[in-house]
Amino acid sequence: MVSDLMAEFAISGAVLGTLSALYFYPYVLMQVPLGALIDRLGVRALLSTALLIGGIGSVLFALAQSIEMAYLGRMLIGIGSAVGFLSSLALAGKWFPPHRFAFLAGLVMFFGMISGIAASGPLAIFVENYGWRSAMWSLGGFSILLAVLVFIFVRNAPEGTVEEEKAAPPKETWSAMWKGLRQATSNLEVWKVALVASTMSGPMLTLGGLWGTPYLISAYGLEKTDAAFLVSFLLLGWAIGAPFAGWLSDRIRQRKKIILAGSLIVTCSVGAIAFLPLPPLWITVGLIILTGMSGAAMTVTFALVREVTPSNISSSVTGIVNSLTVASGAILQPAVGYVLDQLWDGTTVEGARLYSIENYQTGFALIFATCLVGLVICMTLKDSPFAKSAQ
Repeated sequence: MVSDLMAEFAISGAVLGTLSALYFYPYVLMQVPLGALIDRLGVRALLSTALLIGGIGSVLFALAQSIEMAYLGRMLIGIGSAVGFLSSLALAGKWFPPHRFAFLAGLVMFFGMISGIAASGPLAIFVENYGWRSAMWSLGGFSILLAVLVFIFVRNAPEGTVEEEKAAPPKETWSAMWKGLRQATSNLEVWKVALVASTMSGPMLTLGGLWGTPYLISAYGLEKTDAAFLVSFLLLGWAIGAPFAGWLSDRIRQRKKIILAGSLIVTCSVGAIAFLPLPPLWITVGLIILTGMSGAAMTVTFALVREVTPSNISSSVTGIVNSLTVASGAILQPAVGYVLDQLWDGTTVEGARLYSIENYQTGFALIFATCLVGLVICMTLKDSPFAKSAQ
Protein backbone atom coordinates (compact mmCIF):
# COMPACT_ATOMS: atom_id res chain seq x y z
CA MET A 1 0.00 0.00 0.00
CA VAL A 2 3.08 2.28 0.22
CA SER A 3 2.64 4.30 -2.98
CA ASP A 4 -1.17 4.34 -2.64
CA LEU A 5 -1.01 5.84 0.85
CA MET A 6 1.69 8.37 -0.07
CA ALA A 7 -0.41 9.58 -3.00
CA GLU A 8 -3.77 9.43 -1.15
CA PHE A 9 -2.64 11.55 1.79
CA ALA A 10 0.17 13.49 -0.01
CA ILE A 11 2.77 12.45 2.58
CA SER A 12 6.54 11.98 2.66
CA GLY A 13 8.50 8.83 3.44
CA ALA A 14 9.06 9.97 7.03
CA VAL A 15 5.32 10.55 7.58
CA LEU A 16 4.53 7.20 5.99
CA GLY A 17 7.11 5.58 8.28
CA THR A 18 5.39 7.23 11.24
CA LEU A 19 1.96 6.02 10.06
CA SER A 20 3.29 2.49 9.77
CA ALA A 21 5.11 2.71 13.09
CA LEU A 22 1.97 3.88 14.94
CA TYR A 23 0.99 0.22 14.93
CA PHE A 24 4.11 -0.53 16.96
CA TYR A 25 4.01 2.27 19.57
CA PRO A 26 0.89 1.11 21.48
CA TYR A 27 1.88 -2.50 20.82
CA VAL A 28 5.24 -1.94 22.49
CA LEU A 29 3.92 0.10 25.42
CA MET A 30 1.27 -2.51 26.23
CA GLN A 31 3.47 -5.61 26.18
CA VAL A 32 4.80 -5.49 29.74
CA PRO A 33 1.51 -4.68 31.56
CA LEU A 34 -0.34 -7.11 29.29
CA GLY A 35 2.11 -9.86 30.15
CA ALA A 36 1.42 -9.28 33.83
CA LEU A 37 -2.35 -9.19 33.24
CA ILE A 38 -2.28 -12.45 31.30
CA ASP A 39 -0.45 -14.04 34.23
CA ARG A 40 -3.33 -12.93 36.49
CA LEU A 41 -6.50 -12.81 34.36
CA GLY A 42 -5.99 -15.35 31.60
CA VAL A 43 -6.16 -15.19 27.82
CA ARG A 44 -9.78 -15.58 26.75
CA ALA A 45 -11.29 -12.23 27.78
CA LEU A 46 -8.22 -10.15 26.92
CA LEU A 47 -7.69 -11.68 23.49
CA SER A 48 -11.29 -11.53 22.31
CA THR A 49 -11.57 -7.87 23.39
CA ALA A 50 -8.30 -7.00 21.70
CA LEU A 51 -9.34 -8.57 18.41
CA LEU A 52 -12.53 -6.54 18.48
CA ILE A 53 -10.52 -3.32 18.99
CA GLY A 54 -8.20 -4.26 16.12
CA GLY A 55 -11.17 -4.85 13.86
CA ILE A 56 -12.62 -1.44 14.69
CA GLY A 57 -9.22 0.13 13.98
CA SER A 58 -9.10 -1.49 10.54
CA VAL A 59 -12.56 -0.15 9.71
CA LEU A 60 -11.55 3.38 10.81
CA PHE A 61 -8.43 3.15 8.64
CA ALA A 62 -10.60 2.13 5.69
CA LEU A 63 -12.85 5.16 6.28
CA ALA A 64 -10.00 7.66 6.81
CA GLN A 65 -10.23 10.89 4.82
CA SER A 66 -7.34 12.52 6.66
CA ILE A 67 -3.95 11.37 7.86
CA GLU A 68 -5.05 12.01 11.46
CA MET A 69 -7.93 9.53 11.16
CA ALA A 70 -5.56 7.03 9.57
CA TYR A 71 -3.24 7.55 12.55
CA LEU A 72 -6.09 6.71 14.94
CA GLY A 73 -7.09 3.59 13.02
CA ARG A 74 -3.49 2.40 12.85
CA MET A 75 -3.04 2.90 16.61
CA LEU A 76 -6.18 0.89 17.36
CA ILE A 77 -4.89 -1.91 15.14
CA GLY A 78 -1.68 -1.87 17.18
CA ILE A 79 -3.62 -1.97 20.46
CA GLY A 80 -5.73 -4.86 19.23
CA SER A 81 -2.75 -6.82 17.94
CA ALA A 82 -0.73 -6.36 21.13
CA VAL A 83 -2.36 -9.29 22.93
CA GLY A 84 -2.04 -11.93 20.20
CA PHE A 85 1.51 -13.21 20.47
CA LEU A 86 1.70 -13.12 24.27
CA SER A 87 -1.62 -14.93 24.51
CA SER A 88 -0.42 -17.67 22.19
CA LEU A 89 2.74 -18.20 24.25
CA ALA A 90 0.73 -18.18 27.48
CA LEU A 91 -1.57 -20.88 26.11
CA ALA A 92 1.45 -22.90 24.94
CA GLY A 93 2.90 -22.72 28.45
CA LYS A 94 -0.37 -23.83 30.06
CA TRP A 95 -1.39 -26.60 27.64
CA PHE A 96 1.95 -28.21 26.70
CA PRO A 97 5.10 -29.46 28.50
CA PRO A 98 8.16 -27.13 28.78
CA HIS A 99 10.34 -29.14 26.39
CA ARG A 100 7.89 -28.28 23.57
CA PHE A 101 7.84 -24.54 24.23
CA ALA A 102 10.51 -23.32 21.80
CA PHE A 103 8.95 -25.30 18.94
CA LEU A 104 5.46 -24.01 19.78
CA ALA A 105 6.77 -20.43 19.90
CA GLY A 106 8.20 -21.06 16.45
CA LEU A 107 4.88 -22.46 15.29
CA VAL A 108 3.12 -19.29 16.45
CA MET A 109 5.68 -17.32 14.43
CA PHE A 110 4.99 -19.60 11.46
CA PHE A 111 1.29 -18.72 11.38
CA GLY A 112 2.11 -15.05 11.93
CA MET A 113 4.47 -15.07 8.96
CA ILE A 114 2.01 -16.98 6.77
CA SER A 115 -0.48 -14.17 7.34
CA GLY A 116 2.35 -11.73 6.62
CA ILE A 117 2.98 -13.49 3.31
CA ALA A 118 -0.73 -13.16 2.52
CA ALA A 119 -0.35 -9.45 3.28
CA SER A 120 2.42 -9.08 0.68
CA GLY A 121 1.94 -10.48 -2.82
CA PRO A 122 -1.69 -11.63 -2.50
CA LEU A 123 -2.73 -8.41 -0.75
CA ALA A 124 -0.92 -6.36 -3.40
CA ILE A 125 -3.05 -8.09 -6.05
CA PHE A 126 -6.19 -7.42 -4.00
CA VAL A 127 -5.26 -3.75 -3.55
CA GLU A 128 -4.46 -3.44 -7.25
CA ASN A 129 -7.92 -4.72 -8.19
CA TYR A 130 -10.16 -3.45 -5.38
CA GLY A 131 -8.24 -0.67 -3.64
CA TRP A 132 -6.59 -0.38 -0.25
CA ARG A 133 -9.83 0.72 1.48
CA SER A 134 -11.61 -2.51 0.49
CA ALA A 135 -8.63 -4.45 1.81
CA MET A 136 -8.86 -2.74 5.20
CA TRP A 137 -12.64 -3.32 5.35
CA SER A 138 -12.04 -7.04 4.75
CA LEU A 139 -9.31 -7.27 7.38
CA GLY A 140 -11.52 -5.47 9.91
CA GLY A 141 -14.35 -7.92 9.37
CA PHE A 142 -11.98 -10.88 9.69
CA SER A 143 -10.60 -9.55 12.99
CA ILE A 144 -14.10 -9.14 14.43
CA LEU A 145 -14.94 -12.71 13.37
CA LEU A 146 -11.80 -13.95 15.14
CA ALA A 147 -12.89 -12.11 18.31
CA VAL A 148 -16.14 -14.08 18.34
CA LEU A 149 -14.38 -17.41 17.67
CA VAL A 150 -11.81 -16.83 20.41
CA PHE A 151 -14.52 -16.03 22.96
CA ILE A 152 -16.42 -19.20 22.04
CA PHE A 153 -13.56 -21.70 21.82
CA VAL A 154 -10.48 -20.54 23.76
CA ARG A 155 -9.95 -21.63 27.36
CA ASN A 156 -7.20 -20.27 29.61
CA ALA A 157 -5.94 -23.68 30.72
CA PRO A 158 -6.93 -27.37 30.66
CA GLU A 159 -10.13 -28.20 32.50
CA GLY A 160 -9.63 -28.99 36.15
CA THR A 161 -6.45 -26.95 36.62
CA VAL A 162 -6.22 -24.04 39.03
CA GLU A 163 -5.86 -21.49 36.20
CA GLU A 164 -8.89 -22.68 34.22
CA GLU A 165 -11.37 -19.81 33.92
CA LYS A 166 -10.47 -18.46 37.36
CA ALA A 167 -9.07 -15.12 38.41
CA ALA A 168 -7.92 -13.77 41.76
CA PRO A 169 -9.92 -11.02 43.51
CA PRO A 170 -9.19 -7.61 41.95
CA LYS A 171 -7.08 -6.30 44.84
CA GLU A 172 -4.89 -9.41 44.86
CA THR A 173 -4.68 -9.38 41.07
CA TRP A 174 -3.35 -5.82 40.84
CA SER A 175 -0.99 -6.27 43.78
CA ALA A 176 0.49 -9.42 42.27
CA MET A 177 0.69 -7.77 38.86
CA TRP A 178 2.75 -4.81 40.08
CA LYS A 179 5.00 -7.08 42.11
CA GLY A 180 5.59 -9.23 39.04
CA LEU A 181 6.30 -6.15 36.91
CA ARG A 182 8.90 -4.88 39.37
CA GLN A 183 10.52 -8.29 39.51
CA ALA A 184 10.63 -8.62 35.73
CA THR A 185 11.84 -5.10 34.90
CA SER A 186 14.66 -5.19 37.47
CA ASN A 187 16.29 -8.25 35.88
CA LEU A 188 19.25 -7.18 33.68
CA GLU A 189 19.36 -10.50 31.83
CA VAL A 190 15.78 -10.00 30.65
CA TRP A 191 16.73 -6.71 29.00
CA LYS A 192 19.82 -8.22 27.36
CA VAL A 193 17.75 -11.03 25.86
CA ALA A 194 15.15 -8.48 24.74
CA LEU A 195 17.77 -6.32 23.00
CA VAL A 196 19.16 -9.31 21.13
CA ALA A 197 15.66 -10.34 20.04
CA SER A 198 14.92 -6.81 18.82
CA THR A 199 18.02 -6.64 16.65
CA MET A 200 17.17 -9.98 15.05
CA SER A 201 13.56 -9.02 14.30
CA GLY A 202 14.35 -5.48 13.11
CA PRO A 203 15.32 -6.49 9.55
CA MET A 204 12.12 -8.47 9.09
CA LEU A 205 9.89 -5.69 10.42
CA THR A 206 11.66 -2.96 8.45
CA LEU A 207 12.34 -4.69 5.14
CA GLY A 208 9.40 -7.10 5.12
CA GLY A 209 7.02 -4.68 6.81
CA LEU A 210 7.65 -1.52 4.81
CA TRP A 211 10.78 -0.67 2.81
CA GLY A 212 11.67 -3.94 1.07
CA THR A 213 9.01 -3.67 -1.64
CA PRO A 214 9.75 -0.09 -2.78
CA TYR A 215 13.49 -0.94 -2.67
CA LEU A 216 13.05 -3.80 -5.15
CA ILE A 217 10.88 -1.60 -7.36
CA SER A 218 13.56 1.08 -7.44
CA ALA A 219 16.55 -1.25 -7.73
CA TYR A 220 15.24 -3.72 -10.30
CA GLY A 221 12.35 -1.90 -11.99
CA LEU A 222 9.80 -4.48 -10.85
CA GLU A 223 6.05 -4.08 -10.80
CA LYS A 224 4.56 -3.50 -7.36
CA THR A 225 2.91 -6.92 -7.16
CA ASP A 226 6.09 -8.70 -8.27
CA ALA A 227 8.23 -6.81 -5.76
CA ALA A 228 5.76 -7.51 -2.93
CA PHE A 229 5.72 -11.19 -3.87
CA LEU A 230 9.53 -11.40 -3.69
CA VAL A 231 9.67 -9.55 -0.37
CA SER A 232 7.18 -12.07 0.98
CA PHE A 233 10.00 -14.62 0.67
CA LEU A 234 11.57 -12.90 3.69
CA LEU A 235 8.44 -13.79 5.66
CA LEU A 236 8.47 -17.28 4.15
CA GLY A 237 12.05 -17.68 5.36
CA TRP A 238 10.92 -16.55 8.80
CA ALA A 239 7.94 -18.91 8.70
CA ILE A 240 10.28 -21.83 7.97
CA GLY A 241 13.10 -20.71 10.25
CA ALA A 242 11.06 -20.02 13.39
CA PRO A 243 9.60 -23.50 14.01
CA PHE A 244 12.84 -25.11 12.78
CA ALA A 245 14.98 -23.07 15.19
CA GLY A 246 12.57 -23.87 18.01
CA TRP A 247 12.51 -27.57 17.14
CA LEU A 248 16.30 -27.73 16.87
CA SER A 249 16.73 -25.89 20.15
CA ASP A 250 14.39 -28.32 21.91
CA ARG A 251 16.00 -31.27 20.16
CA ILE A 252 19.66 -30.54 20.99
CA ARG A 253 18.76 -28.79 24.27
CA GLN A 254 20.57 -25.58 23.40
CA ARG A 255 19.30 -22.00 23.57
CA LYS A 256 22.20 -19.53 23.40
CA LYS A 257 24.06 -21.30 20.58
CA ILE A 258 21.00 -21.25 18.33
CA ILE A 259 20.37 -17.55 19.05
CA LEU A 260 24.04 -16.66 18.49
CA ALA A 261 24.13 -18.46 15.14
CA GLY A 262 20.99 -16.69 13.99
CA SER A 263 22.32 -13.30 15.09
CA LEU A 264 25.59 -13.81 13.21
CA ILE A 265 23.93 -14.88 9.97
CA VAL A 266 21.29 -12.13 9.95
CA THR A 267 24.03 -9.53 10.55
CA CYS A 268 26.00 -10.82 7.56
CA SER A 269 22.99 -11.03 5.24
CA VAL A 270 21.74 -7.52 6.07
CA GLY A 271 25.28 -6.21 5.66
CA ALA A 272 25.43 -7.73 2.19
CA ILE A 273 22.14 -6.05 1.20
CA ALA A 274 23.33 -2.70 2.58
CA PHE A 275 26.91 -2.57 1.31
CA LEU A 276 27.42 -4.80 -1.74
CA PRO A 277 27.10 -3.28 -5.24
CA LEU A 278 23.69 -4.18 -6.63
CA PRO A 279 23.84 -7.94 -7.34
CA PRO A 280 21.62 -9.96 -9.70
CA LEU A 281 18.03 -10.20 -8.50
CA TRP A 282 18.29 -13.87 -7.56
CA ILE A 283 21.16 -13.12 -5.15
CA THR A 284 19.17 -10.33 -3.49
CA VAL A 285 16.18 -12.64 -3.12
CA GLY A 286 18.47 -15.27 -1.60
CA LEU A 287 19.75 -12.71 0.91
CA ILE A 288 16.17 -11.73 1.70
CA ILE A 289 15.27 -15.36 2.42
CA LEU A 290 18.42 -15.85 4.51
CA THR A 291 17.61 -12.70 6.50
CA GLY A 292 14.21 -14.14 7.35
CA MET A 293 15.39 -17.65 8.20
CA SER A 294 18.28 -16.53 10.41
CA GLY A 295 16.39 -13.72 12.12
CA ALA A 296 13.67 -16.21 13.02
CA ALA A 297 16.04 -17.85 15.49
CA MET A 298 15.04 -15.02 17.84
CA THR A 299 12.01 -17.19 18.61
CA VAL A 300 14.29 -19.16 20.93
CA THR A 301 14.79 -16.03 23.05
CA PHE A 302 11.26 -16.50 24.40
CA ALA A 303 12.20 -19.94 25.69
CA LEU A 304 15.54 -18.68 27.04
CA VAL A 305 14.07 -15.76 28.99
CA ARG A 306 11.41 -17.96 30.59
CA GLU A 307 14.07 -20.42 31.72
CA VAL A 308 16.39 -17.87 33.34
CA THR A 309 13.60 -16.17 35.33
CA PRO A 310 11.02 -17.32 37.95
CA SER A 311 7.95 -19.08 36.56
CA ASN A 312 5.49 -16.68 38.24
CA ILE A 313 6.55 -13.84 35.91
CA SER A 314 6.75 -15.85 32.67
CA SER A 315 4.30 -13.72 30.71
CA SER A 316 5.76 -10.51 32.15
CA VAL A 317 9.29 -11.26 30.95
CA THR A 318 7.91 -12.50 27.64
CA GLY A 319 6.13 -9.17 27.34
CA ILE A 320 9.38 -7.26 27.85
CA VAL A 321 11.15 -9.29 25.16
CA ASN A 322 8.24 -8.93 22.77
CA SER A 323 7.97 -5.19 23.42
CA LEU A 324 11.57 -4.55 22.41
CA THR A 325 11.21 -6.96 19.50
CA VAL A 326 8.40 -4.88 18.06
CA ALA A 327 10.03 -1.60 19.14
CA SER A 328 12.74 -2.29 16.59
CA GLY A 329 10.15 -1.85 13.85
CA ALA A 330 8.73 1.27 15.50
CA ILE A 331 12.20 2.84 15.54
CA LEU A 332 13.75 1.56 12.31
CA GLN A 333 10.81 2.08 9.94
CA PRO A 334 10.61 5.86 10.41
CA ALA A 335 14.41 6.11 10.87
CA VAL A 336 15.00 4.58 7.44
CA GLY A 337 12.25 6.83 6.06
CA TYR A 338 14.00 9.87 7.54
CA VAL A 339 17.30 8.91 5.90
CA LEU A 340 15.55 8.43 2.57
CA ASP A 341 13.94 11.87 2.82
CA GLN A 342 17.28 13.51 3.62
CA LEU A 343 18.88 11.94 0.53
CA TRP A 344 15.86 12.35 -1.81
CA ASP A 345 16.59 14.29 -5.02
CA GLY A 346 13.01 15.52 -5.54
CA THR A 347 11.88 12.88 -8.07
CA THR A 348 8.24 11.71 -7.82
CA VAL A 349 6.15 9.15 -9.69
CA GLU A 350 2.36 9.60 -9.60
CA GLY A 351 2.63 11.70 -6.45
CA ALA A 352 4.90 9.28 -4.54
CA ARG A 353 8.55 10.02 -3.78
CA LEU A 354 11.12 7.98 -5.71
CA TYR A 355 14.31 7.08 -3.87
CA SER A 356 17.51 5.80 -5.46
CA ILE A 357 19.27 2.49 -4.81
CA GLU A 358 22.02 4.34 -2.94
CA ASN A 359 19.41 6.06 -0.77
CA TYR A 360 17.95 2.73 0.26
CA GLN A 361 21.32 1.13 0.96
CA THR A 362 22.31 4.04 3.20
CA GLY A 363 19.07 3.61 5.09
CA PHE A 364 19.62 -0.13 5.38
CA ALA A 365 23.07 0.50 6.90
CA LEU A 366 21.15 1.60 10.02
CA ILE A 367 19.60 -1.86 10.24
CA PHE A 368 23.03 -3.48 9.88
CA ALA A 369 24.40 -1.36 12.74
CA THR A 370 21.66 -2.58 15.10
CA CYS A 371 22.32 -6.20 14.09
CA LEU A 372 25.99 -5.75 14.91
CA VAL A 373 25.17 -4.39 18.36
CA GLY A 374 22.84 -7.34 18.97
CA LEU A 375 25.55 -9.82 17.99
CA VAL A 376 27.93 -8.35 20.57
CA ILE A 377 25.28 -8.46 23.33
CA CYS A 378 24.34 -12.01 22.37
CA MET A 379 27.84 -13.21 23.23
CA THR A 380 27.30 -12.08 26.85
CA LEU A 381 23.98 -13.89 27.44
CA LYS A 382 23.65 -16.53 30.13
CA ASP A 383 22.56 -19.94 28.93
CA SER A 384 19.50 -21.61 30.41
CA PRO A 385 19.37 -24.51 32.90
CA PHE A 386 17.57 -26.42 30.13
CA ALA A 387 20.72 -26.32 28.00
CA LYS A 388 23.07 -27.02 30.88
CA SER A 389 21.12 -30.11 31.87
CA ALA A 390 22.01 -31.66 28.52
CA GLN A 391 25.73 -31.35 29.13
